[in-house]
Amino acid sequence: MARHTTQTRKEAIEQWKQWCETVQTRSVVSVRETPAQKEKRIAYLLADYGRFFSYYLAHYCDDEETGKHTDCAPFQIKAAHTLRDHPTIQYAAQWARGHAKSVHFDVGIPMYLKALKKLHLMVLVGKSKDNAETLLGDIQAEFEFNQRYISDFGVQKVTGSWETGKFVTADGRAFFARGRGQSPRGLRYKKYRPDYIVIDDLDDDELVNNPDRVARLTKWVKEALFGTLDGGRGRFCMVGNLIGKNSVLANFMASDGVVVSKVNAIDKNGKPSWAAKWTIEEIRAEERFMGYISFQREKMNNPITEGSIFRNDWIRWCRPLRLAKYDYLVCYCDPSFKSTTRNDYKAIKLWGKTGTDLHCLAAFVRQCSVAEMVGWFYDLHEKIVAANAVCSYYIEANFLQQILLDEFVREGNERGYQLPIFGDTRKKPDKFQRIEAISPLWEHGHVYYNLRMKNDPDMRTGIDQTLSCERGMSGHDDGPDADEGAIFILQGLTRQQRFKPSVGRRKAPKNSW
Repeated sequence: MARHTTQTRKEAIEQWKQWCETVQTRSVVSVRETPAQKEKRIAYLLADYGRFFSYYLAHYCDDEETGKHTDCAPFQIKAAHTLRDHPTIQYAAQWARGHAKSVHFDVGIPMYLKALKKLHLMVLVGKSKDNAETLLGDIQAEFEFNQRYISDFGVQKVTGSWETGKFVTADGRAFFARGRGQSPRGLRYKKYRPDYIVIDDLDDDELVNNPDRVARLTKWVKEALFGTLDGGRGRFCMVGNLIGKNSVLANFMASDGVVVSKVNAIDKNGKPSWAAKWTIEEIRAEERFMGYISFQREKMNNPITEGSIFRNDWIRWCRPLRLAKYDYLVCYCDPSFKSTTRNDYKAIKLWGKTGTDLHCLAAFVRQCSVAEMVGWFYDLHEKIVAANAVCSYYIEANFLQQILLDEFVREGNERGYQLPIFGDTRKKPDKFQRIEAISPLWEHGHVYYNLRMKNDPDMRTGIDQTLSCERGMSGHDDGPDADEGAIFILQGLTRQQRFKPSVGRRKAPKNSW
């Protein structure tokens, strides 16, 4: 088990001391009240975790630079109230990164339960002993230096220290730290056995790639660690984001009776789950930087295994021909317009065929409005016309709904012409089977991507979606679905037409292609 070096241990202690100063200076008591007013105020705060957290832990809510106060998210409050109201529960918080799992489960919720006299012995489990001890230091800082908490609930003078993995407050509440796999047997303080256990981010990249280690650690969680509770009585929590389908968190959530709270950065309606903290523009910018696969894994609890159907080494790049030089051009649109969610991607792919090779020339793969998609479609058409090339445009026939037609007509009226789009009326087999069926074209080297678009975010998102394709996936497949539509039509044109079209052979003007 990895240990801190002396230097990093000293740094951790110094950082803790600095944080203690922050807690003390930012938890000043400014309320003047009678004893009756104080009692009423405390009862008001204890009745709702959101109010409790905003008052006693304001230093986690307030940004000193911007002056902005960030309220608790509804899912954070719901988790705290669920644990408050259920003294015996197995609970999993599958929350996206950046959504305050550790702050609430390691600090806020245990402080809340202690103030309600519902906590006697807490065990905090981390990836290593040092990691767990460092996490434990955050709650010790509150008990020793949080002036508001001390004023309302009494002096919390601590015996012991997070540095040794154990401390006890003045009212006899004990707090222990344990590392992953470390023996927890015999944990007790006086007459109390653990009644609040939180396992914080146990999985890591190395672990989830080792099924044997995952199995052993899952057994340790369910046997040795769970066994420290008094016959299963107590709050037994595991928190993390799902970074692997084969992980301890995944196994824990699949266990009978576990209550699961799943929170993605973007909810099913395409809005931030923690709107008080993040704007959708900030999250989208983060997604563009991280890339589709990494964002799905870290922010959407959707661990994707690359290469289950398509392999990364099958992604080939080439300098494209002039558009007029291609045998055929097909542009296929998959609007993914569903009433059930606003979180789908809209995809448009331009493909060109030259001999037996297929070139993906341009891509639009975004979570956006219909208007934005239609505008891009028209812009692409005008670039193709400027290149003296001819392209066939297709869209899934079942998507030619009134709302889409209206948007196309509106855009066309503004530009002075209507985009000639064919409806793809074929009876489509299973989507996964269709996408899997064209994968040999990648494997055998017939598919190339436009080298000029190598850093284009839409092209990268489309490729990431292709690499992530697998049966039963919970991610998005709109990009590869549009690819399959275009390739099916291109292959059909090759079978049906034996002549080589002469359209577009005249010299093309200079353009971006």
